[in-house]
Formats: sequence, structure tokens, C-alpha cells
Amino acid sequence: MSATRVFVARLAGCAVFDPAGDRVGKVRDVLVVYRRADAPSVVGLIVEIPGKRRVFVSIGRVTSISAGQIITTGLINVRRFEQRGGEVRVIAEMLGRRVLFADDSGEAIVEDVAIEEAAPGEWQVSQLFVRRPKTGGSPFAKGTTAFVSWREVRESAIVGEAQSAEQLIATYSEMKPADLANTLLDLPQERRHEVAEELSDDRLADVLEEMPESDQVEIIGRLDDDRAADVLDQMQPDDAADLIAQLPEERGEHLLELMEPEEADDVRMLLSYAPDTAGGLMTTEPIIVSADATVAEGLALIRRHELAPAIGAAVCVTLPPFEPPTGRFLGMVHFQRMLRYPPHERLGTLLDQGLDPVTVDASAAEVSRILASYNLVSVPVVDDNHRLVGVVTIDDILDYLLPDDWRSHADDDHVSRRAAARAQLKTGSIPIQGQPQKNGRRNANGTR
Repeated sequence: MSATRVFVARLAGCAVFDPAGDRVGKVRDVLVVYRRADAPSVVGLIVEIPGKRRVFVSIGRVTSISAGQIITTGLINVRRFEQRGGEVRVIAEMLGRRVLFADDSGEAIVEDVAIEEAAPGEWQVSQLFVRRPKTGGSPFAKGTTAFVSWREVRESAIVGEAQSAEQLIATYSEMKPADLANTLLDLPQERRHEVAEELSDDRLADVLEEMPESDQVEIIGRLDDDRAADVLDQMQPDDAADLIAQLPEERGEHLLELMEPEEADDVRMLLSYAPDTAGGLMTTEPIIVSADATVAEGLALIRRHELAPAIGAAVCVTLPPFEPPTGRFLGMVHFQRMLRYPPHERLGTLLDQGLDPVTVDASAAEVSRILASYNLVSVPVVDDNHRLVGVVTIDDILDYLLPDDWRSHADDDHVSRRAAARAQLKTGSIPIQGQPQKNGRRNANGTR
């Protein structure tokens, strides 16, 4: 066993391997228990294995810990992790905690925790990396830092004081939104809301888009109306519409009034369509250009970093205006075709003549068959006047077809459901009526 002192914040996301060198998963947290006289003892790791399942790996099954990788005996219980009484997650619950110095010299915030092997197979907290409050008046000044042993500090227990979430956010800054969403859902409820409050609007919007709608509603319900509206502005219009549809009607309308007018108009339009139609599933922000735009201009537009891959796979060509609902829809040009032509070639000459758009009232089954039959990642949606109003992407369809709890199950939990979904796609018999849907938008008669 390695005797190296390891800082827990650096372990987040580290790969976990078995003795043969095969990757088992990645570390999400370290679990400790407090002791009466000694420093907290490490009882194990919380590891995310394929299928986004969080499992517990006992510290006794870990043969090596370093900042770059973890080696285990290979024997892992894949039962989903459940935190027990007395157990504390270091990253989720200790980082950002306020401590008082035992010599009464003041207080500090825990920014990292070091663990060290005390005996073969036994690890414990050895040091804390803490930061004192800043003393200067400059807004850019920071307090001094120090390494202290567990005996040199005691935890603050001020009733009603919120635990700082800044250090936790810094630890998770490199996580993809889907991984951060899963991590937040594993936190205690109050801690989850503290972190949500500290996240930037765009980061929180990305995370909410990856959560089940019940959890979206819970978090957005704890935000004040102005902050909630700012976050909804940053979400994709279709995701924002799904979320607003789950809120009480009065608050949903109030949030729409607080949102930016252009964003609110897109959401209102989506809410006007039934959730099981192309209009209810579509994204209202495709790339739209004129027929005179060149290949070079089209490639520049799809090159943007913030663009989702499914949206960037093709550009839509319409007559002016170029904001949905546009002028008459002319066709789509896929990025692979743009790559085959010189930069000065006009996109109006490269339209895919074999792809017909769907109307806003086309069923989810029809859209699914078109995407599957023609190996597409998106299909354009037009209104009765043949004006482009959006595109349905493959991820929109997958999000609709998958069960509500797909994020919390391993890959092998829904094999039978996926097989049934494939059969339904072939027959066009996707169940629409008589069962809960992925989103909760109201139908025309006001029911869900």
C-alpha cells in the first residue's frame, strides 16, 4: 500500500482500476466517520461505475491510492451506494466547512482534506488545508492559508449558518453537466440547494437540463423568481418549456414575464404544442442561413464551441426572416456535404432534395421513424405555411422515449424496455395516451 499523503479534492474523477489494469470506474468522493479522540477514519470510496451507478468500495479493498489512480482488489459490490448515519462525505460535506482554531486565534474555511495511511489497510484524515478570512480591503485579496492537523481545529457549529459551497464548486468545475447533475442529486438536500445557489446561471442551466423534471422543479422552486428566470433564460427553450409546464400555472406565467422577451416567446410557442408532437419535441434554435450564404459561412456557424453536436450537424436554408418562424423553408445542408465543396459555393445549390420536413403536429412515432430510416440526427419542423419553426434532434427523441428514471439506472436495467421501444418504432405504436409522459406540458384541454 502506498504511504503517500493524498489530498481528496485531487481524487475527484480519478480512475479506479482492478489488479489486471482494467478500468472499474472513477472516484466521486471519500467517505469518513468521526472518532471521539482521533482524526476521522476513512471507511471507503464512492465510485461511479458504468451506467452512472454510485457504489461503495471499502478502503480494505483498495491496494493503492495516489492523485492519479486508485488500484483495488477487483472485488466490488455493485449495490447502489446509500449513506449511513455517522458517515460523512469529504468533498460533498467537509470542503467549505468553517472551523475554529483550538488556540482561539480565529476561524478558517476548509479548502482540502489530506488522507494518509495509518496502518496497512487503514487510512485517516491527516491534515486540513484551510484559508483564514481576508484582512485587506481589496476585492481581489485572499486570506492566508495553512496546513493544520485535526487536533489544531474544531468544527464551527453555528446554528442556521450555511456551509460554504465555493470550494465544492471549484472541485467539480471540470465535470460535464451530466456528471455534475448526478453528483448534486447524491448530496443531502440542503447541501444540494447551497451548491445550486452558488453555481453561475449558465452552469446551473446546463445541470438542470440533465436532471429528472421532479428534481428540476425542486431546485427551481427554491430559487427566487428573478434568479429562476435568469436560469431559464440560459436553458434550451424546449427544456425550459418542459420545466415551466411542471410548475404551478401562476408561477410559470410569472417566470415567463420575467424572462427575456425573445426567450419567453420561444417557450410560449413550445408550450402551445402537444408534448407528443414534433412541435412539442423540437428545439427552436437551429442554424438558419440564406440561400446565398457560402460554405465558408456555414462551416463557421457550426464551428461554435457552445453548439450541440446534433444542432451543428446541418444548417437550415430559408427565405427571410431568419428567426423562427422564418420565411419559406427551402431545405437543409448537412455538414459532410459542405466539406466536399469549395468555400465560395452557395448553400442554396447544396440542399438535400431527399429530405422533407415534418409538420408541427407530426407524431413522435413518425419523427422517430424518419430519423431511423434515413440515418439522420435532426429533422426540420415547419408550420402550415411551410415556415421553419425548429428542428427535432435525435437527443430530443431519445429523451422522450427513455423512461423517466433512466438517469438513475445501470445499462442492463432497461434492456426489455429498449427492445419494446424498438418494436414500437417499427410499428408506429409508441404509447401516447393513458400513461405519464416525459414532459408534463398541458394538452389543449388543460389536462396533463
